[in-house]
Amino acid sequence: MVNQDLYNVIDEMTEIGQNAEFAFGHLSAEQINWKPSADGWSVGQCFEHLIKSNQLFFPELERIAGGQRKNSFLENYSPLSSIFGNLLINSLKKDERKFKAPSKAIVPPSDVDASIVELFAAHQADLIERVKSTVTADWEKTKITSPFMKLITYTLADGFRVVVEHERRHVRQAERLVRAENFPKR
Repeated sequence: MVNQDLYNVIDEMTEIGQNAEFAFGHLSAEQINWKPSADGWSVGQCFEHLIKSNQLFFPELERIAGGQRKNSFLENYSPLSSIFGNLLINSLKKDERKFKAPSKAIVPPSDVDASIVELFAAHQADLIERVKSTVTADWEKTKITSPFMKLITYTLADGFRVVVEHERRHVRQAERLVRAENFPKR
């Protein structure tokens, strides 16, 4: 039986990619790189960050898809896996709280290529293929470790939900930017 979560995740990721192209694909280089303040992120940085963050999961997804991945001791026996997954998912849904990127590797450069939205859409298609490749894995029994904090583990299903909520959060951030009073008109 095919995992219903698979279809849900794919539908959500597809929708995020399509909505991003529709809402931001027409922006000029100036608009893509406009920042509300020196320490604020631009629309382009939001999408660059998502690409970089998601790519950190790719090696694990490849091992899972290839059947070479086994849960570590911590992943198997941590009583906190479902707690961490749910906590992270719920915190990403709330925009009031600002988070600092947990690694410099995923902090985007200040000047982002004007084609970043197109690159994000292509990235989404690649990400979806990688999600599909895990169809034979048990998404609840397969546990993964956060690439940012090695003591945090969650189910593969929660990992995909984290990715979806993280993407939604930064798309909402980009939407707020284009509605900002000082956002360049062209």
